[in-house]
Amino acid sequence: CCLVSLLVLFLLQRSNTSLVRLNDNGYEDLVIAIDPGVPEDGKLIEQLKDMVTTASTYLFEATQKRLFFKNVSILIPKNWEGSPEYKRPKHESYEQADVRVAAPALPGRDEPYTRQFTECGEKAEYIHFTPDFVLGKKQNEYGPSGRLFVHEWAHLRWGVFDEYNEEKPFYNSTSKKIEATRCSTGITGKNRVYKCQGGSCTENLCKINSTTKLYGKDCQFFPNKVQTEKASIMFMQSIDSVSMPIMIFRIYNQRAFLVLFIFIFIILWCWVSNPRPYAC
Repeated sequence: CCLVSLLVLFLLQRSNTSLVRLNDNGYEDLVIAIDPGVPEDGKLIEQLKDMVTTASTYLFEATQKRLFFKNVSILIPKNWEGSPEYKRPKHESYEQADVRVAAPALPGRDEPYTRQFTECGEKAEYIHFTPDFVLGKKQNEYGPSGRLFVHEWAHLRWGVFDEYNEEKPFYNSTSKKIEATRCSTGITGKNRVYKCQGGSCTENLCKINSTTKLYGKDCQFFPNKVQTEKASIMFMQSIDSVSMPIMIFRIYNQRAFLVLFIFIFIILWCWVSNPRPYAC
């Protein structure tokens, strides 16, 4: 089963070592901490609970019913108003939190990320969410929070990387067609230049660069919301048909494989060589 036990605690300062452990296929002692600088908002706590509960179900299905989140602690700032249901932490702290909810480094930059400077298969430092993201104000941009949490969890816990290439977002296929770099060409969509200014946005066709014979840097691939092709949560987790943990279960697209070969090789090596890959 994939039920989650959630506990709300007051924030204290202690060690910076993650407490997460895997016990009977469930992740225990996961810590989510709200930065002391975040204004008090009870909705944040409720939204965090919903996010983790949804993420647990999604993780359970994405790993073929192998993994789920068993219990999670939410640390709130000491200056927030108390509640009878809140408890003092035993050893949890902000520094050791696996997920941090804090203001964006730059105003308006609410993109979730994982602080990851490690090699494949090595655990990252922490996941960063902004209050606006947790409150659901950025869902149109980044998709459902539960799915995105699992995407970031794969970065944090398993040390895997995204299955897209921001440096080479497009390539020339064998049929001389320009394709967006993705594991499966079965993921359909359109290539467009999307610009917003003031309160209005425009959408234009992409132009081909005469030197590279590819679309220009301002061109982006926008996947269709409705898909039938199965793909990995490390590609675009907001797509409904995306469910597999990582791309190595199938290598769909040989041309994209050449673009992503370094990623694929590392992922294959660190997962196949590990008898218990989900334990890493």
